[in-house]
Amino acid sequence: MTSPELDNLVRIGKLKRESASDEEIRGLLQSAEDRLNDAGRADLSYSSRFDLAYNAAHALALAALRRAGYRSDNRYLVFQALAHTVGLAAEKWRVLAKAHERRNLAEYEGHLEHDDLLLAELITTANELRKAVVASPRPMAPGTRS
Repeated sequence: MTSPELDNLVRIGKLKRESASDEEIRGLLQSAEDRLNDAGRADLSYSSRFDLAYNAAHALALAALRRAGYRSDNRYLVFQALAHTVGLAAEKWRVLAKAHERRNLAEYEGHLEHDDLLLAELITTANELRKAVVASPRPMAPGTRS
């Protein structure tokens, strides 16, 4: 799979072209599945649930990018690429962007605002993203034909 937008990011050094192994994709999907299941547990603290849901969404976004044949070291860019890897709608991407901002505040400034609505939207978006990633086709190797 190629994308003019993603290939532009390769040209400016923000992404690298790199094929993923099936094992890598399976591992990212399993990690996301486990984290999403745990994020739904009401007996866990808000911060644990948020962290689990956010990292599940990130694993799914990374799986989509890797499946498309790209790699990024930038967490935010992995989310931004979702419009081009699985066609994620802008309103869904905005939930992930807001969660990323909150995650950074928690990670780097020690402050995580308790927001049950954001957590619910994050879990819902991650579940929708999981379905989109699982349904997305594995790109063919260069030089092969269908």
